[in-house]
Amino acid sequence: MTLQAELINEAPSKLSVSRVSKIFTTKRQIVRALDGVSLEIGEGEFVCLVGPSGCGKSTLLNIIAGLDFADEGEVLADGHPVTGPGRDRMMMFQESALFPWLDALDNVMFGLRLKPGLTNPERREVAKYYLHLVGLEKFWRANIHELSGGMKQRVALARALAPNPKVLLMDEPFAALDAFTREQLYGDIQRIWEQRKKTIVFVTHNVREAVCLGDRVVLFSPHPGRIRQEFRIELPRSRDITSLPLAEKAQEITNALKAYMKDSAVSADFFADAKRGVAR
Repeated sequence: MTLQAELINEAPSKLSVSRVSKIFTTKRQIVRALDGVSLEIGEGEFVCLVGPSGCGKSTLLNIIAGLDFADEGEVLADGHPVTGPGRDRMMMFQESALFPWLDALDNVMFGLRLKPGLTNPERREVAKYYLHLVGLEKFWRANIHELSGGMKQRVALARALAPNPKVLLMDEPFAALDAFTREQLYGDIQRIWEQRKKTIVFVTHNVREAVCLGDRVVLFSPHPGRIRQEFRIELPRSRDITSLPLAEKAQEITNALKAYMKDSAVSADFFADAKRGVAR
């Protein structure tokens, strides 16, 4: 298989979430993390899930990834039930989760080792391509402890993209980074999405982040986790998180969330952070 053939974009997946519910049982209580959640995500769409802690956003992402299972309902990828993890759906977490004993290149190559049809030199070339895509072509032999937090997340992004998945699932991947690094990555992820045309489901607490990145923002409320409202984001790309139109749209969504949460016991810190554009 040639490098060019491997880098051909796979057709992005359409995702269908149908009446998904999830219950967690502990010795003290029963928690209904998700309650009858339904969501349609189009091919190549960038959808951001927003809401306070405990509203089931990450739980839903894990179910889509096949890392957890719904108690009720189902998730379909291109019409096929999701029954477990697969190379068509790759996950990126808040922490980079890189292997410290491997350098940047070998971390990206790790996800390619189980992909059939590639020789080791071809895997190396694919890994180098994706490190170049995320701006780390000069650091492919760097040890992980030598990289900054933002560079580690870039390596993690390259590793998730390298198997050429149809769906990229991102669970607050920029939350632990400083504001300047986050803004750089907002530009990077928009550019990469436009180039590689993946279906992306992105979980965040940060309303401005969601408006900056998403085609659509889906608003969750907790106890139990339910979808309350959806917002189509029509702002032109590439988007600047400091722009006035983006701030106005983020304020509209924050106001809607406040209205839904008015009678719920949710920390006021979340709303302060959402207004300032601070991830928690």
